[in-house]
Amino acid sequence: MEGNRKWVRELPLHILLIPGVIAVFIFNYIPMFGIVMAFQKFVPAKGFLGSQWIGLDNFRYIFNMPNIWNVIRNTVFIAVMKITANLVVPIIFALLLNEVRKNAFKRTIQTIIYFPHFLSWVILGGILIDVLSPTSGIANEFLGLFGIKPIYFLGNAKWFPFTLVITNTWKEFGYNTIVYLAALTSIDPTLYEAAVVDGAGRMKQTWHITLPGILPIVTLMSVLSLGNILNAGFDQVFNLYSPSVYSTGDIIDTLVYRIGMVEAQFSVSAAVGLFKSVISFVLVVISNKLANKYAGYRVF
Repeated sequence: MEGNRKWVRELPLHILLIPGVIAVFIFNYIPMFGIVMAFQKFVPAKGFLGSQWIGLDNFRYIFNMPNIWNVIRNTVFIAVMKITANLVVPIIFALLLNEVRKNAFKRTIQTIIYFPHFLSWVILGGILIDVLSPTSGIANEFLGLFGIKPIYFLGNAKWFPFTLVITNTWKEFGYNTIVYLAALTSIDPTLYEAAVVDGAGRMKQTWHITLPGILPIVTLMSVLSLGNILNAGFDQVFNLYSPSVYSTGDIIDTLVYRIGMVEAQFSVSAAVGLFKSVISFVLVVISNKLANKYAGYRVF
């Protein structure tokens, strides 16, 4: 009887979930039928049912492409640097901001650093192209004050991956900082009071109370990030890269775009996308198990 009363009480909440469930089913599950393209020589005029079934030939074609391993290496390198920067920088900034006692100043800083998160890479791409221009960009004009020659941030293959990481960190660290600031508010203030009585300074309080207090959310963010190890950020790369930086800036997503949309090899692009999705799924499962084993925290 108690179970029935609870179900009736929660029925309105379940009804509220229906539109979301329907949307997820339509836009996330039904399109998964397109995975069959990865195993076909897909011809749009014939559709899924009429196209020739070729098994794993598309995957063999992918791994015989001359640049595929370079693209995978670029993707992993850029993604790992982004994940690391988006963990370290927000934590440090959150700890610093947590020490600010003037609430008005604190909220102002939060708003300023959070704002870039809402801008699309289409907008930011245009801004960054102007700011990082080797001839008239403010970044190179500033470097010129110290006698440094202009740097082709977006046109030099050596500088491009690091430019991606720095600009992505600048855009997203405000959002992650808010997450860690929220985690800091859950720490029991009496722990700090006890630490002060014991003679602990700010550094020891941070090391022994603050960092262990936010460890669960850091673990959660790390686990969620590891699933994106093959997702180096299509929007950002697509809006900033050029053929001159393909050697270090071309990633799996941009390769899929060129193969599928530019060269119209739909089956090959579907195979690359499926390969990426399977690897990401495996990484999420592994990272979740590691988090549970070493930090006692599970996402699901």
